[in-house]
Amino acid sequence: MTAAPISRYPVPRLSDLPEDIRARIEKVQEKSGFIPNVFLMLAYRPEEFRAFMAYHDTLMDKPGGLSKAEREMIVVAVSSHNQCQYCVIAHGAILRIRAKNPLIADQVAANFRKADITPKQKAMLEFALKVTQRANEVEEADSAALRDLGFSDDDIWDIAAIAAFFGMSNRMANITSLRPNDEFYSMGRG
Repeated sequence: MTAAPISRYPVPRLSDLPEDIRARIEKVQEKSGFIPNVFLMLAYRPEEFRAFMAYHDTLMDKPGGLSKAEREMIVVAVSSHNQCQYCVIAHGAILRIRAKNPLIADQVAANFRKADITPKQKAMLEFALKVTQRANEVEEADSAALRDLGFSDDDIWDIAAIAAFFGMSNRMANITSLRPNDEFYSMGRG
């Protein structure tokens, strides 16, 4: 049996990639034990790979009022709404690890409103989904409600930026038919 392709677009060989991209991918492979398919799919367009990763890292790895687990919750909720299999599976694994909770990603992906998360986190995800579905309807009252729950203006910006960025990412993963790595399914469950 032949494994299904990871993308409908060509996946370059590691040896053919520019040195900076190859080094980044090899670092991820060394840390995780495998190469997430998104890296290989994006490497098809090196300049876009660099831009995507720079913005991803800026949004997801910086210090701030949102925890890394909360950032991943946003990704999983938005990706579930956008029916992005790759991002739900991959970021669900990261969420389970960062939250140290084997159930949270499945709960957030299926219905975050019934997930075992705080009311503040549910409000955060409601706002992220509003940005995803109806950004044209976002108004000052949305920010005021989040501020009342303890979110800063920078946190609100981050929630919106993560939702918007992963809306784009979800669409690219879907149009390329990006397949999740098998390794993601069991991560953070044991």
